[in-house]
Amino acid sequence: MNWKLTAAALSIGAVILTGFNAAANAADIVRVRGVIETSDGSKMTVKTREGASTAIALATGVKVMAVAKASVEDIKPGDFVGIASLPKSKGGDGAVEVLIFPAAMKGTGEGSYPWDLKPQSTMTNATVSNAVKEVDGHEITVKVNGKDKTISVADGTVVVTLAPAIAADLKPGATVFVPTERGTDGTLTAGFVIVGANGIVPPM
Repeated sequence: MNWKLTAAALSIGAVILTGFNAAANAADIVRVRGVIETSDGSKMTVKTREGASTAIALATGVKVMAVAKASVEDIKPGDFVGIASLPKSKGGDGAVEVLIFPAAMKGTGEGSYPWDLKPQSTMTNATVSNAVKEVDGHEITVKVNGKDKTISVADGTVVVTLAPAIAADLKPGATVFVPTERGTDGTLTAGFVIVGANGIVPPM
Protein backbone atom coordinates (compact mmCIF):
# COMPACT_ATOMS: atom_id res chain seq x y z
CA MET A 1 0.00 0.00 0.00
CA ASN A 2 1.20 3.54 -0.80
CA TRP A 3 0.93 5.17 2.62
CA LYS A 4 1.77 8.62 1.21
CA LEU A 5 -1.31 8.42 -0.99
CA THR A 6 -3.36 7.10 1.92
CA ALA A 7 -2.27 10.04 4.07
CA ALA A 8 -3.20 12.44 1.28
CA ALA A 9 -6.62 10.85 0.98
CA LEU A 10 -7.11 11.18 4.74
CA SER A 11 -6.21 14.86 4.66
CA ILE A 12 -8.60 15.53 1.79
CA GLY A 13 -11.29 13.61 3.62
CA ALA A 14 -10.76 15.57 6.83
CA VAL A 15 -11.34 18.87 5.06
CA ILE A 16 -14.61 17.66 3.53
CA LEU A 17 -15.71 15.80 6.66
CA THR A 18 -15.47 18.88 8.83
CA GLY A 19 -17.15 21.12 6.28
CA PHE A 20 -14.19 23.47 5.88
CA ASN A 21 -14.32 23.45 2.09
CA ALA A 22 -12.89 26.70 0.78
CA ALA A 23 -14.64 26.19 -2.55
CA ALA A 24 -18.12 26.14 -1.06
CA ASN A 25 -20.27 28.19 1.27
CA ALA A 26 -21.65 26.45 4.34
CA ALA A 27 -25.10 26.42 2.72
CA ASP A 28 -23.69 24.38 -0.17
CA ILE A 29 -22.50 21.52 2.08
CA VAL A 30 -25.04 18.72 2.46
CA ARG A 31 -24.17 15.76 4.69
CA VAL A 32 -25.98 12.60 3.59
CA ARG A 33 -26.39 9.67 5.97
CA GLY A 34 -28.04 6.42 4.97
CA VAL A 35 -27.83 3.12 3.08
CA ILE A 36 -26.68 2.72 -0.51
CA GLU A 37 -29.49 1.58 -2.82
CA THR A 38 -27.60 1.64 -6.13
CA SER A 39 -24.02 2.41 -7.15
CA ASP A 40 -22.20 2.21 -10.49
CA GLY A 41 -18.86 3.89 -9.77
CA SER A 42 -19.82 7.33 -11.06
CA LYS A 43 -22.97 7.86 -9.04
CA MET A 44 -24.99 6.28 -6.27
CA THR A 45 -28.41 6.53 -4.70
CA VAL A 46 -28.68 6.61 -0.92
CA LYS A 47 -31.79 5.90 1.15
CA THR A 48 -31.30 8.59 3.77
CA ARG A 49 -32.10 8.37 7.46
CA GLU A 50 -35.01 10.73 6.72
CA GLY A 51 -36.43 8.15 4.27
CA ALA A 52 -35.79 9.88 0.94
CA SER A 53 -33.78 8.42 -1.94
CA THR A 54 -30.97 10.86 -2.74
CA ALA A 55 -28.84 10.76 -5.90
CA ILE A 56 -25.14 11.59 -5.46
CA ALA A 57 -22.59 12.05 -8.23
CA LEU A 58 -19.17 10.62 -7.34
CA ALA A 59 -16.22 12.80 -8.33
CA THR A 60 -13.47 11.26 -10.44
CA GLY A 61 -11.03 9.57 -8.07
CA VAL A 62 -13.49 9.71 -5.16
CA LYS A 63 -11.75 8.94 -1.85
CA VAL A 64 -13.30 6.21 0.30
CA MET A 65 -12.54 5.37 3.92
CA ALA A 66 -14.09 2.75 6.20
CA VAL A 67 -14.91 2.98 9.88
CA ALA A 68 -13.25 0.57 12.28
CA LYS A 69 -14.19 -0.20 15.86
CA ALA A 70 -12.19 1.51 18.59
CA SER A 71 -12.54 2.06 22.33
CA VAL A 72 -12.51 5.04 24.63
CA GLU A 73 -9.67 3.22 26.37
CA ASP A 74 -7.62 3.79 23.19
CA ILE A 75 -7.75 7.56 23.62
CA LYS A 76 -4.64 9.09 25.14
CA PRO A 77 -3.15 12.57 25.51
CA GLY A 78 -1.81 13.82 22.19
CA ASP A 79 -4.43 12.03 20.08
CA PHE A 80 -6.52 14.10 17.68
CA VAL A 81 -10.22 13.34 18.00
CA GLY A 82 -13.57 14.43 16.61
CA ILE A 83 -16.35 14.38 19.19
CA ALA A 84 -20.00 14.98 18.38
CA SER A 85 -21.68 16.10 21.58
CA LEU A 86 -24.89 17.46 23.06
CA PRO A 87 -25.36 19.86 25.98
CA LYS A 88 -26.16 18.08 29.26
CA SER A 89 -29.03 19.15 31.48
CA LYS A 90 -26.62 19.66 34.38
CA GLY A 91 -24.18 21.64 32.28
CA GLY A 92 -21.23 20.73 30.07
CA ASP A 93 -21.27 18.49 27.02
CA GLY A 94 -21.83 14.75 26.65
CA ALA A 95 -20.43 12.80 23.71
CA VAL A 96 -22.78 11.21 21.18
CA GLU A 97 -19.92 9.61 19.23
CA VAL A 98 -16.13 9.83 19.10
CA LEU A 99 -13.84 9.51 16.09
CA ILE A 100 -10.14 8.90 16.76
CA PHE A 101 -8.37 10.39 13.75
CA PRO A 102 -5.36 8.57 12.29
CA ALA A 103 -2.09 10.40 12.94
CA ALA A 104 -1.95 11.65 9.32
CA MET A 105 -5.08 13.76 9.98
CA LYS A 106 -3.91 15.45 13.17
CA GLY A 107 -4.69 19.15 13.22
CA THR A 108 -7.04 19.24 10.23
CA GLY A 109 -10.41 20.94 10.66
CA GLU A 110 -9.52 21.91 14.21
CA GLY A 111 -12.21 23.73 16.14
CA SER A 112 -15.70 23.42 17.59
CA TYR A 113 -18.79 24.17 15.48
CA PRO A 114 -22.47 23.27 15.02
CA TRP A 115 -23.10 19.77 13.66
CA ASP A 116 -26.23 18.22 12.18
CA LEU A 117 -26.03 14.72 13.63
CA LYS A 118 -28.77 15.64 16.12
CA PRO A 119 -30.53 18.90 17.05
CA GLN A 120 -28.18 21.15 19.08
CA SER A 121 -25.21 18.87 18.47
CA THR A 122 -21.67 20.21 18.19
CA MET A 123 -18.58 18.75 16.52
CA THR A 124 -15.25 19.34 18.23
CA ASN A 125 -12.03 18.41 16.46
CA ALA A 126 -9.09 18.88 18.79
CA THR A 127 -6.06 17.36 20.49
CA VAL A 128 -6.60 15.46 23.73
CA SER A 129 -4.80 17.02 26.68
CA ASN A 130 -6.22 14.68 29.32
CA ALA A 131 -8.33 11.52 29.45
CA VAL A 132 -9.69 10.47 32.84
CA LYS A 133 -11.71 7.36 33.68
CA GLU A 134 -14.74 7.93 35.88
CA VAL A 135 -17.26 5.71 37.64
CA ASP A 136 -19.82 6.15 34.83
CA GLY A 137 -17.49 6.58 31.86
CA HIS A 138 -14.69 8.96 30.96
CA GLU A 139 -13.96 12.65 30.73
CA ILE A 140 -11.95 13.80 27.74
CA THR A 141 -10.31 17.23 27.91
CA VAL A 142 -9.29 18.76 24.59
CA LYS A 143 -7.55 22.00 23.70
CA VAL A 144 -9.72 24.24 21.46
CA ASN A 145 -8.43 27.67 20.41
CA GLY A 146 -6.03 27.63 23.32
CA LYS A 147 -8.72 26.79 25.87
CA ASP A 148 -9.59 23.52 27.59
CA LYS A 149 -12.95 21.92 26.85
CA THR A 150 -14.06 18.86 28.80
CA ILE A 151 -16.58 16.41 27.31
CA SER A 152 -17.98 13.45 29.19
CA VAL A 153 -18.03 10.09 27.39
CA ALA A 154 -20.56 7.71 28.94
CA ASP A 155 -20.08 3.95 28.88
CA GLY A 156 -21.51 2.56 25.64
CA THR A 157 -20.75 5.66 23.55
CA VAL A 158 -19.74 4.66 20.01
CA VAL A 159 -16.00 5.14 19.40
CA VAL A 160 -14.48 4.54 15.95
CA THR A 161 -11.43 5.27 13.85
CA LEU A 162 -10.85 5.31 10.09
CA ALA A 163 -9.34 2.61 7.91
CA PRO A 164 -8.52 2.33 4.18
CA ALA A 165 -11.27 1.36 1.74
CA ILE A 166 -11.85 1.51 -2.01
CA ALA A 167 -14.64 2.65 -4.33
CA ALA A 168 -15.66 -0.99 -4.86
CA ASP A 169 -16.75 -1.04 -1.21
CA LEU A 170 -19.62 1.30 -2.10
CA LYS A 171 -22.11 -1.50 -2.59
CA PRO A 172 -25.90 -1.62 -2.19
CA GLY A 173 -26.73 -2.24 1.46
CA ALA A 174 -23.63 -0.47 2.80
CA THR A 175 -24.21 2.32 5.31
CA VAL A 176 -22.47 5.57 4.43
CA PHE A 177 -21.76 9.08 5.61
CA VAL A 178 -21.30 11.36 2.60
CA PRO A 179 -20.32 15.03 2.82
CA THR A 180 -21.53 16.45 -0.50
CA GLU A 181 -21.45 19.79 -2.25
CA ARG A 182 -24.62 21.07 -3.89
CA GLY A 183 -24.02 22.51 -7.36
CA THR A 184 -25.88 25.44 -8.89
CA ASP A 185 -28.12 22.93 -10.69
CA GLY A 186 -28.95 21.19 -7.41
CA THR A 187 -26.77 18.13 -8.09
CA LEU A 188 -25.02 16.68 -5.05
CA THR A 189 -21.39 15.69 -5.68
CA ALA A 190 -19.12 13.77 -3.33
CA GLY A 191 -15.34 13.63 -3.38
CA PHE A 192 -15.15 11.61 -0.18
CA VAL A 193 -17.27 8.84 1.33
CA ILE A 194 -17.07 7.07 4.69
CA VAL A 195 -18.53 3.55 4.48
CA GLY A 196 -19.44 1.04 7.15
CA ALA A 197 -17.41 -2.17 7.37
CA ASN A 198 -17.53 -5.38 9.39
CA GLY A 199 -20.80 -4.43 10.98
CA ILE A 200 -19.57 -0.99 12.12
CA VAL A 201 -21.60 1.91 10.69
CA PRO A 202 -20.41 5.51 10.37
CA PRO A 203 -21.71 7.29 13.50
CA MET A 204 -21.00 10.82 12.23
